[in-house]
Amino acid sequence: MLPVAVDAMGGDKAPAEIVAGARRAAEHEGLPILLVGRPEDLSDTGALPVLAASEVIAMDADPGASVRRMKDSSLVRAAEAVRDGRASAMVSAGNTGATMASALLRMGRIKGVARPAIATPLPVPGADTPTVLLDAGANAECQPEWLVQFAQMGAAYMGARYGIEAPRVGLLSIGEEPGKGDTLRKEAYGLLADGAWTGATGARFAGNVEGRDLMGGEVDVVVTDGFTGNVALKTLEGGMRALVGAILGAFDTDDATRAAAKTLMPALLPLYAQLDPEGTGGAMLLGVDGVCIISHGSSSATAIVNACRVAADMVRADLVGVLRRAVTTP
Repeated sequence: MLPVAVDAMGGDKAPAEIVAGARRAAEHEGLPILLVGRPEDLSDTGALPVLAASEVIAMDADPGASVRRMKDSSLVRAAEAVRDGRASAMVSAGNTGATMASALLRMGRIKGVARPAIATPLPVPGADTPTVLLDAGANAECQPEWLVQFAQMGAAYMGARYGIEAPRVGLLSIGEEPGKGDTLRKEAYGLLADGAWTGATGARFAGNVEGRDLMGGEVDVVVTDGFTGNVALKTLEGGMRALVGAILGAFDTDDATRAAAKTLMPALLPLYAQLDPEGTGGAMLLGVDGVCIISHGSSSATAIVNACRVAADMVRADLVGVLRRAVTTP
């Protein structure tokens, strides 16, 4: 397999943690890795090859303008490596908008895809597979037909990554009844309920779902516009962070709670590991003509290892080919 191109300069902990994760992916997972970045800023790269890129797109930079202006940035060079056949996939913990723009402008879209979407796995406590939410931030404003394509791509992704043969798809709204929601939701509901979109995915529409259902396991895929999806995702992240902090604080209030913690921690650690976003490998940008993983900006080496593993798995599963067969032109 061609190497996974890793943007060594992207992320709050770049380049040290990114390089460390890339090395672990190569040395312990046996994955071919290509680092992309400023050679003079990278240390302890081991035997990993480096594709030189002299510029770095900042986390707070304007995505579109930066990608167009900074043609020798690590993000742009990583996307070009996939386009030119030097890499099989790209991974970045850098500027999300710039990552998406680089992939879109350099790799291009899969034919027939109206808009790429960010697909984020949401853990379901006690379940073997997560719920995939899309769009999680790529398209703030959407048309009903795009939500149908998100359903097609999300269902195909669930099949390729998690082996779900007939994914259940829900539409995120403010009530379970068909008539609930704004115009976008109502029109998208009618198109999804029609069932003509399912095609090769074998998916079925399960109706509207609410925010409380995102981690409930009632559906496998949840579709929405990128604005609502990103707000929902960040709300879940903040809520889980606050809950974990409160539990850990309660376990350290006095001798009795510290003693209880010793008993409860072994039972809680597997749940904590399941909820830890570092274990998901990041979000997938679906709809571009290549495998692109968008990792969290605060990704550690562990997150990068998992992102590289997922990228390699999706290359082997021919995710792009699966999506190409699943998508119909709106």
